Amino acid sequence: MSESAQTLYPDLHIERQHTLGLARARQVTDDWIQSAEQDYRMTCHLQRLEDKDIVTFKRTGATGQLLSAPDKFELDAKLGFLFKSFLPKIKQQIEQNLDKAIAEKS
Repeated sequence: MSESAQTLYPDLHIERQHTLGLARARQVTDDWIQSAEQDYRMTCHLQRLEDKDIVTFKRTGATGQLLSAPDKFELDAKLGFLFKSFLPKIKQQIEQNLDKAIAEKS
């Protein structure tokens, strides 16, 4: 995780193991970026590395990072004061969307 997005105690941490491999994991990542930008007005920056992708994202009230590897997805986010009150719902929605995306690419 990059220093700017990494925190000792993120407000939100989600990790999902998978067996997609890098190519299909990247498809999930690309879909996630499109949804984050269109549906949630996030600004995303994708860094493609040989063995993983790192997406940093931000919008007013939320910043974070998504790591996409051949065998796992890991999301860490810091939420602003207003978003923290919705943390359980936000976490549930992200988990459902990620689980669905993994299942669709499996």
